[in-house]
Amino acid sequence: MRIETKYFGEVAIESTSVLDFPSGIPGFNHETQFVLLDFPDNPLFQILQSTTSKETAFIVVNPYHLYEEYTLNLDESIIEILQLSSEEEVVVLSIVTLKAPFTSSTINLKAPIIINSVKNKGKQLIINTDEYPTRAPISPKHSSKVKGE
Repeated sequence: MRIETKYFGEVAIESTSVLDFPSGIPGFNHETQFVLLDFPDNPLFQILQSTTSKETAFIVVNPYHLYEEYTLNLDESIIEILQLSSEEEVVVLSIVTLKAPFTSSTINLKAPIIINSVKNKGKQLIINTDEYPTRAPISPKHSSKVKGE
């Protein structure tokens, strides 16, 4: 199938790569079908692109590439919604907010995107504590403290 994308124009995607977000993403509840697109020549970042709305696209990154000590616990409701049966199925992504210069960009550690990579189901998890910020520096070395910012 072919979709229009925000950053790459029209692209061909496999229907088997479509991710189902049954309740959408907060603020985009009507958007329930997404696909992950790779950035050419940059394996760290991806685009979480809506399959139905060209303008609905989020730059995402695996937070563990930037914050190795990042941890989260998935409660039973998330495990059930995403039909998770093992840790190996879990993909965690954080939404990036781009700023100029790039080193002042941030990632949202408080509301990670959780994906079951086998069943292609996703959900944005809102962590209901102040343990992690919504605007963590994209360059951890520029911050001596992440938790509770």
